[in-house]
Parts: sequence; C-alpha cells; structure tokens
Amino acid sequence: MKLALALLAATALAAACVHRPVDNHNIIVMGIPNGPNNLDPRIGTDDTSQKVGQLIFSSLMTLDDHLRVVPQLAERLDHPDPTTYVATLRRDVLFHDGHELTAADVVYTFRSLLAPGFISPLKGAYRMLKAIEARDRYTVVFTLTEPFGSFPVNLVLPPIVPDGAGPSFREHPVGTGPYRFVRYAVDDRIELAAFDGYYGGRPRNDGIVVRIVPDDIMRGLELRKGTMDIDVNDLAPDIVYQLEREPHLQAVQSPGTDYQYIGLNLRDPILRDVRVRQAIAYAIDYQALVEYLRRGLAVKAVGIMPPVAWAFESDVVTYAHDPRRARQLLDDAGHPDPDGDAPAVRFTLSLKVSNSEFNRLQSAVIQQNLQAVGVGLDVRTFEFATLYGDVLKGSFQMFTLQWSGGAAADPDILRRVFHSQQTPPVGFNRGYFADPQVDRLLDEASVSTDDQERMHLFGEVQKIVAKEVPYISLWNKRNFAVSQRTLTGIRLSPAADFLFLKDVARTPPDHQAVH
Repeated sequence: MKLALALLAATALAAACVHRPVDNHNIIVMGIPNGPNNLDPRIGTDDTSQKVGQLIFSSLMTLDDHLRVVPQLAERLDHPDPTTYVATLRRDVLFHDGHELTAADVVYTFRSLLAPGFISPLKGAYRMLKAIEARDRYTVVFTLTEPFGSFPVNLVLPPIVPDGAGPSFREHPVGTGPYRFVRYAVDDRIELAAFDGYYGGRPRNDGIVVRIVPDDIMRGLELRKGTMDIDVNDLAPDIVYQLEREPHLQAVQSPGTDYQYIGLNLRDPILRDVRVRQAIAYAIDYQALVEYLRRGLAVKAVGIMPPVAWAFESDVVTYAHDPRRARQLLDDAGHPDPDGDAPAVRFTLSLKVSNSEFNRLQSAVIQQNLQAVGVGLDVRTFEFATLYGDVLKGSFQMFTLQWSGGAAADPDILRRVFHSQQTPPVGFNRGYFADPQVDRLLDEASVSTDDQERMHLFGEVQKIVAKEVPYISLWNKRNFAVSQRTLTGIRLSPAADFLFLKDVARTPPDHQAVH
C-alpha cells in the first residue's frame, strides 16, 4: 500500500482537459473491481452480479434502511394463514421491452428457479414452497408446506424476470428496474441506459457505465483525474484516506452490514478439530485489521448477523487477539510447536483470497499472526471468479469472502449458511458444517411464527456457531463512497445497494473540464 500512496501522492492532475470514457456528461461512470459472474439474477449470486442486477431488475420485496422487508414490485404482502402469503402487484410496472409485468412473470420466475436441472444457490431458500399460483393478473399466491416465519425475506431475491426467460437471458437481460441493459464488454464495462418507463420515475441521470478496473490504485487515480465519477465500498482504506483530501472529491459514509470472514473447510483433517479453529481465531489481531488496514472504516464483527438485525445475539463467545491461548489450544489439539519461537511450524494451511490490494495486505497480517503461534500460512491469490468457483466446489482449506448488502439482514441466513442440508449447490454451507443441535434449532425457528421464540432459537444457534467456529468473523464494513464533488444525491443504505444511483445527478456546468 505504500506504493499506492506514493502513486496517488505523486500523480498530478493533467494540465490539459481530461477525456471521459463517455461523451454524455449526464452519464455516471462507476468503478468496480470485478465483473459480474452472471446477469441472470436467478443464478448470479456474487456481489457484483447482485448489485448491478439491482439497477436492471426489481423484486417483489426489498429491505428498508432498518433492514425490514417492505414491498417493491408488490403493492402489499398479506399473510391470511400460517402457510399462505399473497402478493398483490403494482399495476404501473413495465419491462424494458415495453410489456407489462403481471403475475405470470412472478410465477415463472419462482417456478423456473425450482425446476429440475436449474442450478442456483437460491434453491435452498424455497424448500418449504409447495406451490406458486396466479390468482389473477395482479395477484400471486405462495403456498408453503408448513409455517415459515422468514419467508418474506425470500421474496427479496430473486428479482423478477420475464415469463419465458431462457438460458440466453444472461446475454440480454430485461428487467423492470431504473436502467435498461445496453451491453456488457466482458472484463471492461457494463453500459446501462436510463429507463423512461420506470415505475419509480425516470432516473436523474441518463445512464450508468460500470467500469471494471481490478486494481485499487488505478481506480483511485481515475477518480483523481476525473475519468471516473464514483466508487462505492471497493477502494482500499489507505486510498480513501488520500482521496478524501482532494478538493474536487467527496467522501460519503454510513453504517454498514457488509461482513468479512474466513471460511473454513471442516472436512479438512486439520480444521475439523474445533480447537484448531478456535486457535486460529485467537491468533488474529483484529485491532490491527480494523484500525490500521481499514483506517477505521470497519468494526470488529461478532458473527454473520449485523448488530442492527432484530435477532442479533450479543451474548456469544468472542475471540480477541490472544496468542498464548492460541498456542495452548494447538498444543491440546496434538500439534506441539517443534522448536518454540524458532522458524519451524506445527503445520501449514492454505488461504485463498481474491487478488485485490487490500486482501493481499490483510492476508499478510493474518499470515504473520499465525506464524507467531507456529502455524504456516500459504496465501494464494486468484481472480475473483476463480476464487468463487473454488469456494463453491469446496476446493479450499480456508478462504476470505464477504457477505454484502442485505444478505445477512434476516436470521434465516443462519439456516442457509450453517444447516447441514444447505451445502452447495442448494445453499451456502460451503465449509460443510454439521451440528445436529444447530439443525434442530434452525428447523424449529423456520416453522415458528412467534418472533420471541424465533429470537431465542436463533440466539442459541449463534451461541453454538460462535463456539464451533465454522467462520472466523473479521469485521463489518462501514459504508463509504468516494465521488466527484459535482455529484449530488449520494445516499448509502446500510446494505450499500446500488439503487441510489438513480437519484444521482451532476451539478452544472456539466461541460466544465477537470484540470
């Protein structure tokens, strides 16, 4: 990161006018580090696919600033009995090709998701869904096999696709969101145009160009030069620290829910021992990660659920930096240090991470922390798509990833991640954690409709998970955006979704060059 700071400090703004990658100054140029894996929102569950999808598509329900489930395409959601939910649709919604959204599109979206042979990590969220029927043109009835208190949050994803969307849909996605898809130049840019017929009102800008620039330093330099307008949550904190001092740039912050963690493969012969997992958790210097690497743009995480969630349990085992405790646990697990403080290690593990600058730095700190307790760490960096593919296949000992946006807003995320029946491809239990008591508690919480009972059951799950350490919780991000000062309307939700971009405009004079 010293190199990053040196480059940012040394690079002066060009004396001549800077040429933007688009001629229309009412088009917002946004930087991201990775391209989407799949623009079919039923399949693309990576962070970029979902956030770009928020601009193209809309869902039946969405999350408000307090992470409560509220209507979006639905006008309302009724719950007439414990196993029935009825969605009444808005009547002013058009797809980008001009045809009206109806109950047929909603029914098709969910039925296609559940069809045999259709592979999606979202499948596991609908195991209790017995039937989806169109009562009439604007009413959809969801019938469950048994009561499921968290069902409404499962209407936030997937966004609704047109009736009949087939395998080629990913190439030319058509949605009902504020922007229509224009083209995707792989590994370069995604071009979106403002949709005049958007039910929420035409965006304040003419479109979004999403530039894919993997390198943090380059995105920082492009912001500084003015060839990029905005970056949300993807710059290394050291670069943010430098850029927010630039007079022509602005930084906007808000509390966030993004959760960074280390995932562990519990089928691994070393990591299947809970004492080893706990030792790794005690070995890590979280204060260094939060205060120095994150520059205060994070807080130490307790678990996958954010503290603002209604079922968050604070009374759980936590892991502070305690090398002595880590060494003792490793000794107890049968991995004595062969030579004390000398270079030889007890064993070596591999950690797979994406190749962003911040992840490389964070991995170096974790590597040093583990070395200090006698554990070697082989850090392997990959392009995000390769890393994500390996994680889905279970091809790892340890990895770092991040739950982003509102993914952990509802406690049903505990079932999707830690229930033994939620392993890929149907769910997110990528480390193959299995605990009969956790399964029982999650099953009981799933069918309960009493919020107090559900809070107790989910709390017990969080206590067990904290002790068993299938994840090592690192930090919750504080949301931030760095943008040109000429932009207005930037407002970051706790989930840091991209939908706010429809309200972003450039203050006149738009034609003024950056020098």
